[in-house]
Amino acid sequence: MTDVVIRRATATDVPGIVSMLVDDEIGAQRESPDDLTPYRAAFAAIDTDPNHVLVVADRNGELVGTLQLTIVPGLSRRGATRGLVEGVRVAASARGTGLGTRLIEWSIEESRARGCALVQLTSDKTRTDAHRFYDRLGFTNTHEGFKLTLS
Repeated sequence: MTDVVIRRATATDVPGIVSMLVDDEIGAQRESPDDLTPYRAAFAAIDTDPNHVLVVADRNGELVGTLQLTIVPGLSRRGATRGLVEGVRVAASARGTGLGTRLIEWSIEESRARGCALVQLTSDKTRTDAHRFYDRLGFTNTHEGFKLTLS
C-alpha cells in the first residue's frame, strides 16, 4: 500500500465515503447512498470543527479507506485529552493489504501530535475480526459500551 496517501477528506469525497460505509453487513442496514444530503451536512459540520478530522486513504484517485478522528478534551485522568476513532472502513479492494493498520497508526500519531493521553474507539460486538485486529494493534478491551438511539 505504498501508493496510498492518507489525506483530509473533501466534500467531493462524500459519495465515496458513503459507499464504504454501506459496504458491510452492519452499514448496509443503517446507511443509504440514495440521498447524500444528511452526509453532506455532517461533512460540513466535521470539516469546520478543528476538533474533528475526517480522512480518506487515496490510492491513485480511488478512495480505499476512511476514518474520523475526534479530539475530546476532558477533566478525568487529570484533564486528559482523548482521540476518539470512529467510522473506520477499508474498501473491499484494499482489505488484507495492511491499510487498516496504516489508518489506525495514523490516528494514533495524529492523536499524539494533538496532545492526547489516549486513543479510544468502539467496535460493534459482532465484529469479532475487528476486535482481534485492534487487539493486535495494542488496544485493550477495558470497557463496556452503551448506546441509546434517539429518534
